[in-house]
This record gives sequence, structure tokens and C-alpha cells, in this order.
Amino acid sequence: MAEGSRVRALWASGLAVWVRLQSLVIFAAVGVAAAAVHLAVVWALVSQWSIPALLANPAGFFVAFWVSFFGHRHGSFKADEPHPIRRALPRFALVAVTGFIGNELLYAALLAWTPLPYTVALFIVIAIVAVATYLSSRFWAFAVQPKQ
Repeated sequence: MAEGSRVRALWASGLAVWVRLQSLVIFAAVGVAAAAVHLAVVWALVSQWSIPALLANPAGFFVAFWVSFFGHRHGSFKADEPHPIRRALPRFALVAVTGFIGNELLYAALLAWTPLPYTVALFIVIAIVAVATYLSSRFWAFAVQPKQ
């Protein structure tokens, strides 16, 4: 391989790593923003309108879902052309709901069957669900369709 080709290949691989790292940072920022919205909605419903926390939680999840969806669609997994909403929305909804259910089930299992403190168990669950959400969002919900 000629020296020029090696340099171009190195630059291309470095750029790919940079784009992937940037995607992860945006993914984390969108996740933090969605979590903050979720918490704020639940807090407002419970403290201001006396709605029970278990009833307020799905409302918080629903509002945070939209923050997450649009943040990931236009930020974390931004493409040259926006992802078709008719394809991306139901896929991401399935990813998000599966993540929510998986979070609850895994957290309950760790609390019931391990001696882990609840904070450590929650950290483990959040990490696992975040990785699963990133991978399923990147490779399925927001996957770029090949041009036909």
C-alpha cells in the first residue's frame, strides 16, 4: 500500500472513531436530559397535584420519551437525511418500552436475589439498559437504510 493510501486510511479510521465518540457523548447528554424531564414531571405531579408516584411515573416516562426520541433522532443518530418518522418512531418506542420494563425487572431481581445495596444494583441496571438501548437504537431503531 502506498504511503498516501495509508495516511488516508488512518485519517478515515480516526474520523470514524471521532464520529462514534461524538455519538456516544450526545447519546449520554440526551439520556440525562430525558431523565431530568422524567423526574421533573413526576415531581410536579406528585408534589403539586398529589398524584400517586406510581401513576405519575408513566406520565413522566411518556414526556421524557419525546425528549429522548427527538434528541436521538436529530442528535445521537443524526443522518444526512432525517430518519423516516414512520419507521423510527415505532421502533424507538419498542426500544424505550422494552428498556423501561427490562429496567424494572432486572432491578427487582437484583434487589430480591443479591446482597447488593439498592444504589449499586440501580447503577448496574442503568448501565446495562443504557448499553442495550444505545446498541438497539443505533443498529435498529435509527439504522440508516441503504439507498435504493
